[in-house]
Amino acid sequence: MKKLLITGGNPCKGEVKVSGAKNAASKMMIASLLTSDPVTLTNIPRQQETAITKDICEMIGATATWVDEHTLTLHTPEIKSNSVVALSRKNRISILATAPLLHRVKEAIVPMPAGDKIGPRPVNFHIDALEKMGATFVQTAEGLHASVSGRLKGALIELPYPSVGATESSILAGVLAEGRTVITNAAIEPEIMALIKMLQTMGAVIGVGAGRVIEIYGVEKLHGTTVRVLPDSLEVVSFACVALGTGGEIYVKDAVHDHLITFLNTVRRIGGDYEVRDDGILFRGAKSYRGIELETDTYPGFRTDWQQPFVAVLTQAEGTSVVHETVYEDRFGYTKDLNSMGADVTVFSNCLGEIHCRFKGQNHRHSAVINGPRQLHAAKLELQDIRAGLALVVAALIAKGTSELIVGEHLDRGYEKLDEKLRSLGADIKVFNEP
Repeated sequence: MKKLLITGGNPCKGEVKVSGAKNAASKMMIASLLTSDPVTLTNIPRQQETAITKDICEMIGATATWVDEHTLTLHTPEIKSNSVVALSRKNRISILATAPLLHRVKEAIVPMPAGDKIGPRPVNFHIDALEKMGATFVQTAEGLHASVSGRLKGALIELPYPSVGATESSILAGVLAEGRTVITNAAIEPEIMALIKMLQTMGAVIGVGAGRVIEIYGVEKLHGTTVRVLPDSLEVVSFACVALGTGGEIYVKDAVHDHLITFLNTVRRIGGDYEVRDDGILFRGAKSYRGIELETDTYPGFRTDWQQPFVAVLTQAEGTSVVHETVYEDRFGYTKDLNSMGADVTVFSNCLGEIHCRFKGQNHRHSAVINGPRQLHAAKLELQDIRAGLALVVAALIAKGTSELIVGEHLDRGYEKLDEKLRSLGADIKVFNEP
């Protein structure tokens, strides 16, 4: 049991280098399974998500070699197992191994995905896409058993929602399928663009059109490559919220302006400030903030993983803020912990926003009203997922006194050496590992 003791109330200042994006690195590692040639990925973040993905690749048959601390070579000349259900630590990456296994050995057995407690996050979009391409699925006691006769066939994949995972599954399936695959209503996050660019360097034929359309012409074979994992914009926002919440000043080295336009606008809307430089972004906190209306949306909108730490900042804003979560139906569970620290957050099932919301009328508590500013005080809390956990870290850094956070493995899944990076910025954090 890992826990953090955080003494808050002081501004965090300094420079921190952002790690590679875990949500890109893990998918690029899975993409290495599409070829029998070696694939080398640089700027890999060293945290549990990539460690789990490395386990998946090795279970399938890859040889994984660390060239240096953040450079990994994966080589899968043959598939030794079409099953990854034996993994003791399951996450949502497993389902993405389905398409590479169908390409290589025509069969895949994957566990039903687990993950953070932020709603059901069903895999039906993945299954529907692969079935359109000729795969057959049977659910058994051990998980999902997928098979295909011959090659997957190109198809029109019309996603009901721009799901990141389903878009990735469809891309991984389309690059080696026979014929043309068109994905409409696709997700276009920077991590997906990074996956597309990687696959292009491996010999794939992929185009990205207007209106969330991705067009793929399948090839018979992909070859190896060496690519760099893009910086993690979710981690950039985490440190930005630490700066804003504590009234500090943090320079986030390697932050990419293009990936953060919507977030940066929101920083200015509440009264915070930032400065874009050649190799990063400086975030400056302010003495006071103003409340705003905010809605999460698929990228390039305000990303759902930015919402939780930013809500912690909004507890310090003057007046009323309204946050409408339109991506996941159950992502405000952490607000009860903020309230236990002195925040004033009320969650509603109504759609408190203007964006068309697929959760309307379904009684999901997916809108929050935050009244502030409120003086936060220390508390003993248990983290439930990665980004909600980071929100509580931000709240603890804002709060007076020493908070005890039971973090389990959540923060280690999402961040590399988070406590060390925060200490380098002046945060008072102690780490304890108990049986």
